[in-house]
Amino acid sequence: MKKQLPKRNEVEVKHTWNVHSIYANDQLFEQALQNLENKVETFNANFEGKVKDSLSINMGLDALRSIQEIMVKVSAYAQLQSSADSTSEENQMRVGKTMLRLQKLYKKLDFFESELKVLDEETLLEASKNSSDNEKYLLDFIEYKKHLLTKEAEKVLTALSPVLNAPYQSYNRFKLVDMKFNDFTIDGVNYPNSFTLFENEYEYEINHQVRRKAYETFYQKLGEYQHGFASQYYAQLQKEKAMADLRGFNSVFDYLLESQKVPRSFMDRQIDLIMNELAPVMRKYAKLLQKVHGLEKMTYSDLKIAVDPSFEPKVRIEDAKDMLMDGLSILGDEYLELVRRSFDERWIDFPQNVGKSTGGFCSSPYGANSFILINWNGQMDEVMVLAHEIGHAGHFQYANKFQNIFNTRPSLYFIEAPSTTNELIMSKHLIQKATDERTKRWIQSVMISRTYYHNFVTHLLEAAFQREIYEKIDKGEPISANVLNQTKLSVLRKFWGDTVEIPEWAGLTWMRQPHYFMGLYPYTYSAGLTLGTVVSKRIFEGTLDPKRWIDVLKAGGTKKPLDLALMVDVDLSTEKPLRDAIQFIEATIDNIIKLS
Repeated sequence: MKKQLPKRNEVEVKHTWNVHSIYANDQLFEQALQNLENKVETFNANFEGKVKDSLSINMGLDALRSIQEIMVKVSAYAQLQSSADSTSEENQMRVGKTMLRLQKLYKKLDFFESELKVLDEETLLEASKNSSDNEKYLLDFIEYKKHLLTKEAEKVLTALSPVLNAPYQSYNRFKLVDMKFNDFTIDGVNYPNSFTLFENEYEYEINHQVRRKAYETFYQKLGEYQHGFASQYYAQLQKEKAMADLRGFNSVFDYLLESQKVPRSFMDRQIDLIMNELAPVMRKYAKLLQKVHGLEKMTYSDLKIAVDPSFEPKVRIEDAKDMLMDGLSILGDEYLELVRRSFDERWIDFPQNVGKSTGGFCSSPYGANSFILINWNGQMDEVMVLAHEIGHAGHFQYANKFQNIFNTRPSLYFIEAPSTTNELIMSKHLIQKATDERTKRWIQSVMISRTYYHNFVTHLLEAAFQREIYEKIDKGEPISANVLNQTKLSVLRKFWGDTVEIPEWAGLTWMRQPHYFMGLYPYTYSAGLTLGTVVSKRIFEGTLDPKRWIDVLKAGGTKKPLDLALMVDVDLSTEKPLRDAIQFIEATIDNIIKLS
């Protein structure tokens, strides 16, 4: 029987992240907030109404960078504790009060961009030439300047930010706190269910009765909340459309892609090529699962089961460290030191507990170490998940060290490349070390079922769904739970065809991901993995010096995604990298079939 998740105070502290590496206690955190408020007051006194020339522009931006460095740290200190345990009233109140205080500060800082807006382009260009630290910020600002509103309108939008961001906050609160899943019984055994248990255990459960019943009861509960969730999502969509219109973009797509520094054709290419050319390959994999498990039919609830479920190596957290140190050593001693620190300095939060965010993420506040959240289940494939998140950590530790806070974050189009590169390096390393065909087959199947299924299928199908929904929003069509369900259902059925039975309730899958509150993010997983596939292959084969890849990580957000990729001789303006990735997936699946 599955045990209930422990409460946060019942897990081993040594396996949790040390958020107090940011601030040792709440008193120092409060002092930092007060210091931040004082700095903002000084900033206003020094610069409001006085931003007129190159000198005052750069002096203001230098001071603003210092303010933002504190902002991201106090925000992380509050948010991370809530992510680890959203049921804690103390955590809820801390993050709520922090966000309110930060919101007031954002409003006070609004004047700066408004004053930059009224300056002519020549003055802004002169300022950019006089400061390498501020050059990228100013050049980006010149591009975005035409979309800024009046000073008064920008102040109103800032004041309304808590309301405008409410849909996402409400979604998380419903999902992680209010939604309680019913237990279910199989052969007299009682099984509890929850978001964490379902996504970390039941989806991969080898007992077909248990797995399918878990799906049934899980989605039944989602169905009870579908109209409220749809209302929250529709509010998010309406907000994005309103912002696109207010800022003068031709469509909501243009608005959401502006910061990614890529044209819409790049997104469409990812979606269309994968929907049309990867789909037949993944159907081949689904048929293999059906065959090896002796299933009468392949259903939506069977897609995440393992090719060889009786061969599921268990890994202790301590062993995971050794494996990652060994596998990622190809990236050099400097990178290995980051891996070591992530374990020794408690950057990683391993335990599953009540109220913890599902899935995994990495947060790297400027001037602090990184923080990795995962839900560790002790299985070998979690090592690849950890390699993925350490990829994010390594990326931003380099970027934060070598760039100022304005220049650290690259386009979302690139953001998943360092993480997936690590994931694939680990997979290739484990395959190389394997001494028998069964182990090799298992690792290759994990590469497909976790790395590529997750990024090239799960998230890409989210993107295909998103594209249809945003097209409806641009046309002014209303959105309801039924519209969302049927759109998602249509996308799933198109991809899997007749190979997989997709029941009506699968249309509720859109309710499971927070990505829909993050703009056009889901498709970027496949974009990043496309680059990661090429880079990991070249590094592992010795045709790409890892130092060149480290240089890309150090560049942070100083270049557009195409230029970052060109630093390692990958041209993302063509279809070739994506087609090469799809070809690699098919070759891997064919090899798994041959070994089965």
